[in-house]
Amino acid sequence: MANAPRWKLVLGAAADADNSIEMPADYGPLDQALTALYDGERKGGLGGSAPRVSRWLGDIRQYFPADVVAVMQQDAMDRLGLNQLLLEPEILRTVQADVHLVATLLSLSRVMPAKAKATARKVVAKVVRELEQKLAQPLRQAVQGALSRSVRNPRPRYHEIDWGATIRANLKHYQPAYRSVIPARLVGHGRRGQALKEIVLCLDQSGSMAESVVYAGIFGAVLASLRAVKTHMVVFDTAVVNLTEELRDPVDLLFGVQLGGGTDISLALSYCQQLITRPADTILVLVTDLYEGGSVVEMVKRAAALQASGVQFIVLLALSDEGAPSFDRRVAEQLAALGIPSFACTPARFPELMAAAIQGRNYVGF
Repeated sequence: MANAPRWKLVLGAAADADNSIEMPADYGPLDQALTALYDGERKGGLGGSAPRVSRWLGDIRQYFPADVVAVMQQDAMDRLGLNQLLLEPEILRTVQADVHLVATLLSLSRVMPAKAKATARKVVAKVVRELEQKLAQPLRQAVQGALSRSVRNPRPRYHEIDWGATIRANLKHYQPAYRSVIPARLVGHGRRGQALKEIVLCLDQSGSMAESVVYAGIFGAVLASLRAVKTHMVVFDTAVVNLTEELRDPVDLLFGVQLGGGTDISLALSYCQQLITRPADTILVLVTDLYEGGSVVEMVKRAAALQASGVQFIVLLALSDEGAPSFDRRVAEQLAALGIPSFACTPARFPELMAAAIQGRNYVGF
């Protein structure tokens, strides 16, 4: 029967106890996604399974149309224990709240009841605070140090003078009789209140990028707190949303992200082009797996134009600890030919990456 594999897909393996129906190879991932949700023997709960659930949420958007995804997400709220988790605080306290759980909650935020969403926000806020404590200071130190080393003001005002660098630059003018250095050349930082660099974080908010979005949101909020850096936060699927105003509160920012949907990288790059006013002083970090739902040709053309204008363009295929990501190698190769690097980066290495970008160093090893 021609439709037998599809019925087996719908009813599950139990409907074919003797395994007499051969499944097409491309049905395998769909069957796994459905089994994870509808297998009656599977127990709910997210204590140790949040990474798996997070990946599953990305998978179903790849394999099923939007209306089916909406139904499966709602079923996941019940079958995977999320409703119980969010509505009973005593259970929530026993669950390991981490970036995987945050990604899961954000993915399901549109189908959560109001009471559950309030609890989810508390969970997200807790994890964000913990991650900020761990990640914020290394990023601030790396960026501020890189700016100090890469930007010099040859005619500084008194309060802008870098005295350590000035003394080192004038040691040859040391006067033994006066036991003093004559500062023939002053070295200073950029003028206060002036953004020395502009950083555009452009995030693919498709479901497969959920954990990268969480980390990028936190890093974006930290960068926005630095006066010497002007930071923009742009998220996209088939539409583009500017969340720069939400950078003051990373929790608000993350709940402003709508994980899921298609991907139009070309449209996002077009929007970013409009934001950039000083190309030579701008770093564009595009966080995406490069699976373009629109025109790859147009996307590569826009990337080439940005690179040619002087923008420092970096593609992060993932910003997470999850290991080697899945990505479109063909597009990555086309970007590499333009001099645009594409690689994954762990959160721990991101501060070092930004420092290298600010100083114009290469990114080998990331």
